[in-house]
Amino acid sequence: MSIRHGLLALLERGPRYGSQLRSEFESRTGSTWPLNVGQVYTTLNRLERDGMVAQSGEDEAGHALYAITDAGQEELRKWFEKPVDRTSPARDELAIKLAMAVGASGVDIRAVIQSQRHHTVKAMQDYTRLKAQAITALEGGASQERDDVAWLLVLEQLIFQTEAEARWLDHCEARLIRLSIASRQAPPPTVPSPAEDTTGLGRTTRR
Repeated sequence: MSIRHGLLALLERGPRYGSQLRSEFESRTGSTWPLNVGQVYTTLNRLERDGMVAQSGEDEAGHALYAITDAGQEELRKWFEKPVDRTSPARDELAIKLAMAVGASGVDIRAVIQSQRHHTVKAMQDYTRLKAQAITALEGGASQERDDVAWLLVLEQLIFQTEAEARWLDHCEARLIRLSIASRQAPPPTVPSPAEDTTGLGRTTRR
């Protein structure tokens, strides 16, 4: 997740102060990726160092305001135009857990999969319920705020993601079953007797 570019996108709408940026970021994403004020100000300091933002006075309450610069506008434009790089995927804790569970002593990997599947399906149901509420509000005219539309898109991405995860868990379980069956059906390796040895290594040579 690019907090850096998310803050630049919010600053494009006008000068903001730190806690305001945090609130707007979480509102836009439905608090899916919560931030703390320390993260926001650390990122703002780096953006200011890089010439992407500049301090722009204070508001009536004395909060220090930050504004996006021309360099920040250009950086934001490039970010929107450039596809997200998938050649170096982020670490996925679930994939790592299952990879480590394979062959681990005392671990029932199928139980791990079942437990995760239950959690994933529950999350998918929760996201679907929230999506229905968001669509009802938007289509009923109760809300047309850009933050609500953005939250709907985030929800739909989360639904697709959990659906894919559930399918992958089903695939993992089926794969393990097939491999288990194949290993039980495979004939045990045989050791040839000296009379059957075709390598010549088991024979003695008389002189």
